Amino acid sequence: MHIRQWPAILSLPVWLQLACVNAAFGGGGDHPYDSDVLKQQESLFGLCPDYTSYARHIHKPLSGGPLQLPFQRPHPSCRKFSSPAVEETINDLYPRFKDADLAQIFQNAFPNTLDTTVLWHVDGEKRHAPPSRLLRDKDRWQGAHSFIVTGDINAEWLRDSTNQLAQYQLLAKSASDISNLILGAINTQAEFVISSPYCNAFQPPDPSRLAPVHSGQDDIVHPAYEPTVVFECKYELDSLAAFLKLTNEYHTSTGSTAFLTTRWFRALDALLQVLDAQAQPTFNPITGWYERNEYTFNRFTRIGTETLNLEGTGNPLADGTGLIRSAFRPSDDATIFGFLIPANAMMSVELSRAAKMLKSASAASTREPQATHMLQVADDLAQRAETIKDGIYKHAVVTHPEFGRVFAYEVDGYGSHILMDDANIPSLLSLPLLGFVDAEDEIYQNTRRMILTQRGNPYFLSGSKFQGIGGPHIGLRNAWPMSVIVQAMTSTSDAEILECLDRVKNVSVFGLINESVDVHRGVKRGGGGEGMTRSWFAWANSVFAQAVLWLAEHKPGLVLKDNDDGSPPKGYRVGVGWVEYSV
Repeated sequence: MHIRQWPAILSLPVWLQLACVNAAFGGGGDHPYDSDVLKQQESLFGLCPDYTSYARHIHKPLSGGPLQLPFQRPHPSCRKFSSPAVEETINDLYPRFKDADLAQIFQNAFPNTLDTTVLWHVDGEKRHAPPSRLLRDKDRWQGAHSFIVTGDINAEWLRDSTNQLAQYQLLAKSASDISNLILGAINTQAEFVISSPYCNAFQPPDPSRLAPVHSGQDDIVHPAYEPTVVFECKYELDSLAAFLKLTNEYHTSTGSTAFLTTRWFRALDALLQVLDAQAQPTFNPITGWYERNEYTFNRFTRIGTETLNLEGTGNPLADGTGLIRSAFRPSDDATIFGFLIPANAMMSVELSRAAKMLKSASAASTREPQATHMLQVADDLAQRAETIKDGIYKHAVVTHPEFGRVFAYEVDGYGSHILMDDANIPSLLSLPLLGFVDAEDEIYQNTRRMILTQRGNPYFLSGSKFQGIGGPHIGLRNAWPMSVIVQAMTSTSDAEILECLDRVKNVSVFGLINESVDVHRGVKRGGGGEGMTRSWFAWANSVFAQAVLWLAEHKPGLVLKDNDDGSPPKGYRVGVGWVEYSV
């Protein structure tokens, strides 16, 4: 280290001074923040702390509330992506929150995806991905691209990344940087779906020059995939629905059709081929012969939920249901009965929305062949959406002896069903958020009452420190704060909403939303967060931010201070600002 470098280093915060000295004198090791995403990071190349560890420690300034929650945003020079529009939203809302602890979590959670998970982004204008060397892929990696990791794993889950970006969608119309980031995410997801439509999680794109990471698993999967492209290949129906959701939300927010490229339509074709293959029954309806499913998954593991039984195909499914098989749940756990209802509901909604989007785009098209093609595709998507919806109401609405007519979590089409719910979205609890039913729907309300009790849902966990829905992924002691946030967002009771916010706030001792919490022990602030899993879980942070932003717009009196003159607070709409009434 040269002497002239010391003045610059000593001007940095203490944690960065230590990092600099450590790097200079043999710190070595992997540097997960090595990236060319931001120019200002280049001067601190390899010196930013590992956020997985950073998120488990206390950093000042602390919140002014009784919990004294830490400030968990990285140093500005270590943030992966910065947007003035996001900072403006934080500055608008932060001083207006009634609850200083809630304000601190929002300040940490809302920008968390941008701060920590945008590992690669090119805008397609000033910066481009290198072109493919294969003639057949000459249009691959063109335009904007964004690689959004899940958090503490340097891989992108289609579902997670869509949800991680959801709270920024309303900014996309007025903030060009956010618009380009989300457009890039759509383009990158399209490439992933084209390459391996059955897979759920992906490695850094080759043009990013980021090294792939090994999942540590030993899987045998058909169709085969390229390990340098795919991180994990669990076929989850909601992952494909998430690709459509990202597209649909972007179009709704911006009106743009910039994503309607040849590559996007090719990804849609790959998606529809999967739906066709996974709508097939286990046994030929004419001959009765067993027909092996196109997708099979075998993992060498001691955990039953991590693989599929019956030689990797899962339990048999009936013919003529109109439903689509999902081998795995959004928790990455194997389904028991392959017709996973929340995933089918999400796919039905997103197919319908995509149909409406394509009809709108066709009307604006000046090329008749293109417009005709989009209308044909739109009609096909709309029909598929209706078929799935009909299948849900025919096969997945069952009568519970206490709660009445409810939605089952999984069915097989033969009459067997599972009554439960899992914390991960899509879930039965989240059906109104998906757009499948209204929150006041009678069947949904019966289902909601069922899954929010231990009598009706084996994975509703309750202890002295926390309660909420969990799932087999972590075990029978841990509930997920994300489920409690969804409970708040689907509630029609102000008292229930506030109770849910308090429940989540009180276990978020590091100022971020954890993956799961031991309902009996809670979370210990010391010792790196004993009693919780994953302090850095960007998806959960985004769901929390979405909930708070929804309340700030639609129920501002619950979370925002009264005006100085004592009048009720105005609502706040992201991308618009303060409004007299919800829009």
